[in-house]
Amino acid sequence: MGTFDGPGLRLVVFLQGCNFRCLYCANPDTIDAIGESKPTDKEAIVRMAVSQKAFFGKRGGITFSGGEPTFQAKELIPLFKRLKEEKIHICLDSNGGIWNKEVEELLRLTDLVLLDVKQINAERHKHLTGRENAQTLKTAAWLEENGKPFWLRYVLVPGYSDAENDIRTLGVHFHPYKMIQRIEILPYHTLGIHKYEALGKPYLLKEVKENTAEQLERARNLFEEYFPSIVRVN
Repeated sequence: MGTFDGPGLRLVVFLQGCNFRCLYCANPDTIDAIGESKPTDKEAIVRMAVSQKAFFGKRGGITFSGGEPTFQAKELIPLFKRLKEEKIHICLDSNGGIWNKEVEELLRLTDLVLLDVKQINAERHKHLTGRENAQTLKTAAWLEENGKPFWLRYVLVPGYSDAENDIRTLGVHFHPYKMIQRIEILPYHTLGIHKYEALGKPYLLKEVKENTAEQLERARNLFEEYFPSIVRVN
């Protein structure tokens, strides 16, 4: 159960597989397409969600995270349809970097997208994630054009995504969007370092310090110049 993965109280389902290689990934164990996970019966997830429905209230529901959920879009479509039959609110936490007909269908079944925009600058985005950001921006445009509500999430990594010019460029780009319900500034953290140690992998940002209160306030003020009423620091 989580309170930071969409509105209200939510059941959070983490999926295996990701197309990005973010330097600060907090769930490196979910990057590999298979990893140590085992297939989960779709109806088991439906039953779990239904059993917890009383706790969701009017705002809660289920959130699919990862990894990158659209990595398994084809498999998720029938599950999303079942959840819709049970009238359970669905959030999809996505980097927006995968696009095909299955992803498009999955997004149409989703009530709210939590879109992680890692960097607006294409070159720095590639350095930070190992991938370009063109498809992420195209996905955001599709959400806007198709009237699909979304939250824009931005991890504030010192030295990588906290430059004033980058935040302003992002603000200018997304300012006209009407379907953005919320801007979430996510502080950089190192809570996943122990996972890298367990996997025998180096954590490449070990010298990067967590955000100070001043850095977060500065970022909030910059975002509020473009989105005055919907910015949150989580």
